[in-house]
Amino acid sequence: MAINITMPALSPTMEEGTLSKWLVKPGDTISSGDVIAEIETDKATMEVEAVDEGILAKILIDAGTEGVKVNSVIAVLAEEGENPDDVEANDEDTAPEAKSGEASNEEKKEVAPPKDDTPAKPEKSSKKQAVELDTSGKLQSVGSGKDRIKASPLARRIAEQKGVDLSGLKGSGPHGRIIRKDVEAAETASGQPDSPVASVGSPDGLILPQVLDDRVYAPDSYELVPLDGMRKTVAKRLTTSFMQVPHFPLEVDITLDKLLAARAAINAAAPEGVKVSVNDMLIKASALALMTEPDCNASYTDKGIAYHKGAHISVAVAIDGGLITPVIRDAEQKGLREISEEMKDLATRARDRKLKPQEYSGGTFSISNLGMFGIKSFGSIINPPEGMIMSVGAGEKRAVVLEDGSLAARSVMTVTLTCDHRVIGGAEGAKWLQAFKRFVETPEAMLL
Repeated sequence: MAINITMPALSPTMEEGTLSKWLVKPGDTISSGDVIAEIETDKATMEVEAVDEGILAKILIDAGTEGVKVNSVIAVLAEEGENPDDVEANDEDTAPEAKSGEASNEEKKEVAPPKDDTPAKPEKSSKKQAVELDTSGKLQSVGSGKDRIKASPLARRIAEQKGVDLSGLKGSGPHGRIIRKDVEAAETASGQPDSPVASVGSPDGLILPQVLDDRVYAPDSYELVPLDGMRKTVAKRLTTSFMQVPHFPLEVDITLDKLLAARAAINAAAPEGVKVSVNDMLIKASALALMTEPDCNASYTDKGIAYHKGAHISVAVAIDGGLITPVIRDAEQKGLREISEEMKDLATRARDRKLKPQEYSGGTFSISNLGMFGIKSFGSIINPPEGMIMSVGAGEKRAVVLEDGSLAARSVMTVTLTCDHRVIGGAEGAKWLQAFKRFVETPEAMLL
């Protein structure tokens, strides 16, 4: 029987991607683990490994094709003894989400209750498919031969999110296949809570169509550039965040003179090639402030507030076509040199779109710095499911009134903290800013 190779989900938010390159051709013998293609997601370009073995019979999606839906069949393998010329895609074993790349948003929704008394059709899945990655970047275990777990792609994704072990489940789908309701029943029976990461729903149906009226803007008066995957994802996630997350800003001015002096001394003593930036020191100060005020290192979920044990700092990096937020994990435990080297590496690979999903997801707090562009102050949109994001303005000389009433020139920057009011109240946000300000204005405190 033909073995379908399907479009894998390479990140938690991926719904479609661009099949940028095939690394194999029809007639090639494929072994499990072979790299067969490169796929461009909204954030990065990643290699895809084969799960099954066989001869590549047909390529159904050409290289360079954009908007390929997750779980749609992209190629077909012939098993031993089959004639590759006679092999066709196994339609009966293809997930409903993958049957057509032309389905409407309503048709693609994973939760679609049956109307009236019409019984719901059982979910189907591709019998064998390309490997998927979970949020930790580990290969998803699907097994092979007699040990292979038969489960729909949707069931696998839900099992990953809920932490349910598929190997112990009995499927109620066709031929004993594990489907969505089996995973949900197992999760309910075990009493496991839902994932602490709040999902971001689609704003479809809440937003009016965004079009230019030809009566106002003549079609030949502008150039229309199609949205790429990153633009679509950024637009969708930030629109949802702005509409659904009740947020409020807190602003404070911070003097930088001591931090700048400490930075100069650190760089003077650092080995050749090491250069700590102001942003590196702000990352460290933010992480320590989160440890000082742990109530602020939190995410909202429908089940409760998730309080994170480590300070994972997302840093906004501008790249062609949008932005990405690589994460410095456990920043409170790292020195300035380590943070600096890690940030440079992540930023470089981010601009080349070479980051792995686990390197730009899983943050607990975000920093967006536009100071290098001369922006004095601004407010950022929260990056769900994080509870706060800090916007950093330019450091500039300002007249400051000293304690004795005299005026003096000091280097001052304005930071704006945007908080999710479902998680963080005004008092908690203010305490966090006080802690952050203390670490910045007294940088030696970061050594304690």
